[in-house]
Amino acid sequence: MLIRSFFAAVCALPVAACAAAQSPQPPIAQEELVRRLSATLDSLAGRDQFSGVVVLARGGRPVFERAYGFADREARRPNTVETAFNLGSINKMFTQIAVRQLEAQGKIHLDSTLAHHWPDYPNAEVARRVTIRQLLQHRSGIGGNVFAAPKGGTRGDLRHNRDFLALFASEPLQFEPGTQSRYSNAGYVVLGLLVERLSGEDYYDYVRRHVYTPAGMERTAHFAADSLPPDAALGYTRGGPGAPEAGPLRRNTETLPGRGSAAGGGYSTARDLLRFVQALRERRIAGGPPAGIGIGGGAPGINAVVEGDLPGGYDLVVLANLDPPAAQDVGRRVRAWLGAEDEDQPRRRTPPAAAPGSPGA
Repeated sequence: MLIRSFFAAVCALPVAACAAAQSPQPPIAQEELVRRLSATLDSLAGRDQFSGVVVLARGGRPVFERAYGFADREARRPNTVETAFNLGSINKMFTQIAVRQLEAQGKIHLDSTLAHHWPDYPNAEVARRVTIRQLLQHRSGIGGNVFAAPKGGTRGDLRHNRDFLALFASEPLQFEPGTQSRYSNAGYVVLGLLVERLSGEDYYDYVRRHVYTPAGMERTAHFAADSLPPDAALGYTRGGPGAPEAGPLRRNTETLPGRGSAAGGGYSTARDLLRFVQALRERRIAGGPPAGIGIGGGAPGINAVVEGDLPGGYDLVVLANLDPPAAQDVGRRVRAWLGAEDEDQPRRRTPPAAAPGSPGA
């Protein structure tokens, strides 16, 4: 899901009012909230429906922090609160921030065409008709399968953001730009490449220097799939949407590229993401949104949720190395307990940032 507030002007997508503003005092005491969260996670983990890390903070300080399940089931290596998880499409938020930073510097203009900033883009017709704002809004019409393998190669050969471009650049537009809204991982690959062209920095270096470092996120990066750090979680999938909840688990390795892109696939820890929300609150990240964010990502063996400024001053990070909705369900329950939504009839507070079951780029 996309950010609840700040990027509404950029994304021009319908967003509900900030839950914290609607209900500043939660209808539940902290002790009861922690008790419910602990009991729920123990039950889910006991049924193998949750594996990951959950951190609930209030006033910037954790009041609940616990890890469940295994980062590597074959090696019986458990998840810990320091385990790094694949974020799926949460990385799109960092790409959005990078674009906003370049906009503030006068290096990019949101209503200019792609061709204005990238005259030799490999599809001149697309570049002439699509604007930067439409790319941010998922309204560009750029499609294509970023989850394919390059011609004559394998998914493992996709090791840089630029490697994804050939998978879709020659494809025609799916619709007239600006007339529809359709989720586009390809559009965010393009935005990442624009960040490189206009900043003069490698995309991965740019977000590290201008987003992660100011936030104190020392363990957040796009790791190569074949050289993950020893404390990274491997993803496990039951086969995506429609698969039995208690079906057999297998590694999601075959769905992953050699390295993630500006559209998704980076790694982070729960503590780093909590630092990110606190950095937003303290306005330490140029171009960053307010701390009242609600973002998530999902793919086979990947599910992540970050919620900032929930009623009562709570922040929540849920990271899972299982299929959606492993993390999303935990986030939904916490929001309901805090009075932010109806637990029986949850409302989607923000548009999706990742199609459930689609591999993160």
